[in-house]
Amino acid sequence: MIQLAVFDMAGTTIDDGGAVYRALAEAVRETGATVAPSDLQAWMGTEKHAALSALIILGGGTATPELIDAAYSRFATILAENYAARPPKPLPGIPETLTALRAAGIQVALTTGFTRAVATGILDGLGWRIGAPTADNTVSIDALVCGDEVAAGRPAPYLIHRAMERTGVVDVARVLTAGDTVVDVQSGINAGVARTVGVLTGELTAQDFADAGFSRDSHQRVSILASVTEIPAHMNDK
Repeated sequence: MIQLAVFDMAGTTIDDGGAVYRALAEAVRETGATVAPSDLQAWMGTEKHAALSALIILGGGTATPELIDAAYSRFATILAENYAARPPKPLPGIPETLTALRAAGIQVALTTGFTRAVATGILDGLGWRIGAPTADNTVSIDALVCGDEVAAGRPAPYLIHRAMERTGVVDVARVLTAGDTVVDVQSGINAGVARTVGVLTGELTAQDFADAGFSRDSHQRVSILASVTEIPAHMNDK
């Protein structure tokens, strides 16, 4: 039985209008490097300092520590401006799904490549909280794990394992994880969890996942679903 569901934020549970993609691309271009869409997609879902470093190098730049710090500062500024112009909102059906999972006794954790400051700002803007459910039906989660709180971001398994640590779940066979990028799926596999779900609410199509080697039949523990909202109905799939 699944005891913990670990979900990505932007593109998986939260609709940010593609703001992360735009901010990341703009921050890289401002360093003088080019950004290929395929490279940008490959590094989405990863910790953002690592993503900026890789993208700058792939785009012909030199990723010095000073440049990465400056690029991250610009990324954070651009993202904040994008979010101010178009605040993130829950993807359709997500609040109800998170509430239903917790009501069924399944803990819910969110993970992200953002820093803690950015991630908590998003949750505050949504009116979501970390902690026990409340009588006023405020959306709540059991844990939040951010990219600046682990040794390495996705595709490393540490975000998931830290979510297990914070929720007291010790058996990976009791964990399900979902995300909208290839590295989200790779992270779930690397973590050894019971179920890993790729969802189509972000920028990727089912064919994109298939091209990366992930389809419904590609891996015993991997599923591709339209949305996190479909997960409760597939919770006991083998």
